[in-house]
Amino acid sequence: MKVAVLVKQTPQLSEVTVASNDVRWPERALIINPFDEYAIEEALRIKEKTNGVAVAITFGKPSAESVLRDVLALGVDDAYLIESNDYIATDPQTNALILAEAIKKIGDIKLVLTGKQANDDDSSMVAAAVAGHLDWPQIGFVKKFEIVEEARIVAWRTADNGYDVVESPLPAVCSVVKEINEPRLPSLKGKMKAKKAEIRRMTAAELSANWKSPIILKSVEPPKSRVAGEILTGDSDEIIDKLIQKLKADQLI
Repeated sequence: MKVAVLVKQTPQLSEVTVASNDVRWPERALIINPFDEYAIEEALRIKEKTNGVAVAITFGKPSAESVLRDVLALGVDDAYLIESNDYIATDPQTNALILAEAIKKIGDIKLVLTGKQANDDDSSMVAAAVAGHLDWPQIGFVKKFEIVEEARIVAWRTADNGYDVVESPLPAVCSVVKEINEPRLPSLKGKMKAKKAEIRRMTAAELSANWKSPIILKSVEPPKSRVAGEILTGDSDEIIDKLIQKLKADQLI
């Protein structure tokens, strides 16, 4: 079985700054989207259980090669970089279209895994949109794969009050949650091998000649500062009385 995992290069959020109507990413502190680490681990586990193949695909600027080498160090067999200097990280619909076309071109992929969301836009849209473009079934927020066979999967899908057991034919697209596994760390041997590994390259124009993001960023501003909180002291009755007086003063009750 060939399993594909979609990975995204994202910034360490503590290093992102917002100024002068612009979001500035750090030049060096770019990492694998933390939620994708669970999808990578699950792809490797399925590969090992089925004696299959795991491939990683990312769409981004040339700098995204670094995250693919990190993924290769973990044990993924092949890595594909779809390059475009016009890539916009916060356009999940267009990015899903390009990723879906890459999946078609690579071929023979039975299962596509993604993290449940990206830490930069939090959209949780890519998995569903990729499935839509491929016309494949999709299971979102998977916490466990109960059965993985050549023609079907049975998965536990996270629900508000527990989980649903869902069966789907393959090929299919699934997003996974953190509860599904504990991601492994790369070995020294894996890191050395990844440095020399070939990154297979495509361009967005090759995959979709007329692609163009409809996203136009009109304005950006940092969150407004919050008023400092206040801790009420005293015994229970005093605290309750103080709280009621403050709520009345602010016309909240």
